[in-house]
Amino acid sequence: MRPAVRPVVRLLEQVWLWPALVMLAVGGYRLGTPDLWRDEIATSTVATRSLDDLLRLLQHIDASNGAYYLLMHGWTSVFGDSTVALRTPSVLAMAGAAAFVAVTARRLFGGRVAAIGAGLLFTVPPLVSRYAQEARSYALVTLAIAAATFFLLRALERPTWRRWAPYCAAMALAGAGHLISFSTVAGQVALVALHLWRTREAADRRLLWRYPLAVAVAAVPVVPIMLLGSRQSDRQLGWIMTPSLRGLARFGEQLFGSDLVFYSFVLLALPALALPGRRLQAWQLLLLAELPVVSVWLVSRLGGTSYFVDRYLLFTVPAWAVLAGGGVGAAYGALAALVRRRTAPRRAVLAAGLLAGALLAVPAVAALPEQPPVRYVGSHNDSEEPYKAAARTIAAGYRAGDGMAAPLGNQSWAMVWPGVAYYLPSDVRPYPVFVAQSAEDAEDLSPTPCPQPEACLGAVTRIWLLVLGDTPDPLGAVPTDQAQLLRTRYGTPDQVTPLGGFTLALLDPDT
Repeated sequence: MRPAVRPVVRLLEQVWLWPALVMLAVGGYRLGTPDLWRDEIATSTVATRSLDDLLRLLQHIDASNGAYYLLMHGWTSVFGDSTVALRTPSVLAMAGAAAFVAVTARRLFGGRVAAIGAGLLFTVPPLVSRYAQEARSYALVTLAIAAATFFLLRALERPTWRRWAPYCAAMALAGAGHLISFSTVAGQVALVALHLWRTREAADRRLLWRYPLAVAVAAVPVVPIMLLGSRQSDRQLGWIMTPSLRGLARFGEQLFGSDLVFYSFVLLALPALALPGRRLQAWQLLLLAELPVVSVWLVSRLGGTSYFVDRYLLFTVPAWAVLAGGGVGAAYGALAALVRRRTAPRRAVLAAGLLAGALLAVPAVAALPEQPPVRYVGSHNDSEEPYKAAARTIAAGYRAGDGMAAPLGNQSWAMVWPGVAYYLPSDVRPYPVFVAQSAEDAEDLSPTPCPQPEACLGAVTRIWLLVLGDTPDPLGAVPTDQAQLLRTRYGTPDQVTPLGGFTLALLDPDT
């Protein structure tokens, strides 16, 4: 073999390569098709501000996402803020998570079948695809926790500070990306405890203090974010309902985005949990996947704020993928050993390989019907948010001197102002009607409403009025003082266009 070819061959033999490439393909497919929804609009509007404006905003809102916004600020300054550019870091992060899933499975279960199988299985759940295509921190956090798990296993084998350092860095990144990810410590404690029990005759007792110290070191840069974020939690998390016991029991279906895919993962995990060989490692993974979910559920039930949302716990999916991959590897090994007694080794490997392929195909086939729905135009919207449709209509009829009025105040959660502004062409900038301060000046995500509507009407000739919901009477959906002023100055709307979630009306006194 020529020396120049050897590095390529070695690369192709790496167990992490193919899962990462498949995840890139799955995550990149139709990456720019779904419209940005309000959370992604928040990413765009914050990341593209000046660094000073960004840091000032974090003093008031979204501090828990501050690290991600800073990362995206640097990214957008280089690559821009198009839909594809905003989502590309998430695709890359999920590909990295798939790679860490593969190498973690290799370390725990041995063999290429378990490793590659685990990495490929990670690409299957529809919710992984969904958040691989979202300009939010969930994919980055999933990568960080998958990396932390791998680095933790390395440190448990030989607990030197050089091995603890990458674990601390990965955990700090995860906590800075989303505070809920630190609930993974509940599963890690169980993993460490089972490791000490499995290696009790030669266990390194220094783990009893080195692991807690490593967690504490990782938490140091996260503490300021936690303190600042806790003061903002009521504003940002008040919409999450307190979870029920039924919600906990059915959570796996939500976490995977498909009940069939979740239960196929459970079935694939059974050989690893039941067959001898690496059974203890399988139980370590099961606890790593489940205990963070249970802990967040308990905190959400007993505390004043609920955090029990599928995307907040997406970082537990890698543990499920490693466990399921271990089950495929265990089934492969058991069948190969059984068949080898009766036939040639090559035939035994072939038969076992066919079984492994069939097992991997089960969740992939179950996921196929669920993959297109996460890629259509409005698939990222929990509720209809037709920012692009509204912007297209305004741009088509825009005239110099036009103004725009959109929901503010207690309806600012809908992000209508920044959402429509994102999709408007650069030469279409209607005057902001009923706005006292821009979002940047207000150090917030949305503009500040004007307490005196007449003072903030401006010298606009026409007004594009946006209200939430589909209604034939858009003026009836705005505050009374604004509605009276608009009726007096502009009369009844000339055009009323329901957009499926918003209603757009044109107020023109000359018609």
